[in-house]
Amino acid sequence: MLLKFLKKYKFLIAGMTCAAILTVLINSGYIVNPLRYGAETILLKWGSRGDYVYVVQDKLKRWGYYKGNIDGIYGNETRLAVMEFQRKNGLKADGIVGDQTAKALGINIPGGGGGSKQASKGSGGARGNELYTLAQCIHGEARGEPYIGQVAVGAVIMNRVRSPLFPNTIAGVIFQPGAFTAVSDGQMFQPPGETALKAAQDALNGWDPSGGALYYYNPAKTTSSWIWSRPVIKVIGKHYFAK
Repeated sequence: MLLKFLKKYKFLIAGMTCAAILTVLINSGYIVNPLRYGAETILLKWGSRGDYVYVVQDKLKRWGYYKGNIDGIYGNETRLAVMEFQRKNGLKADGIVGDQTAKALGINIPGGGGGSKQASKGSGGARGNELYTLAQCIHGEARGEPYIGQVAVGAVIMNRVRSPLFPNTIAGVIFQPGAFTAVSDGQMFQPPGETALKAAQDALNGWDPSGGALYYYNPAKTTSSWIWSRPVIKVIGKHYFAK
């Protein structure tokens, strides 16, 4: 994207000083000016990818700020949506998710000021982000269920990641439109706690109490007639697990 920008406007920047070019790129959001932020941690910005970009896009889309695809790629459309959210909430409209913007979005991002130390314990980088996102979904969908049932919910998500019928990333599965009630009603975005984090780790490590299920539901709460057509292979707590 930056290369395209430089090629497109090469006739303008040919006579500019390095300082002037740097100023244009900073003001355009293509690079970050570290002097702006002081102690604030920059968590997500243009060019970021991964689980927490999915979270930002999903929240902004549900709140009417973002119209694009929830694809986990922090492109210009996401940046503009973040800027609009920031303007409406009295934040610096720079299109960058730092501590303050993450807090306003209600997102806990491990490694930043709005993150959770628990989330990255024993893991790091992309694996740590996957663990925390999976734990958030388990907590939102299955808190109050027996521990094995929480692991089973995580296993269903992992089974979907491996299935050609679903997206091939944890965040892609979780944020697939309409896939999980906890995403739709916002319960997904609560801090998950130690039990959900441990269940997520067990599911990531390959424990599958669901028996290979791709679906689960609570028969007392489901409003989907289609889900009743799926063959049930396990019952754990209040959840039926099906293929």
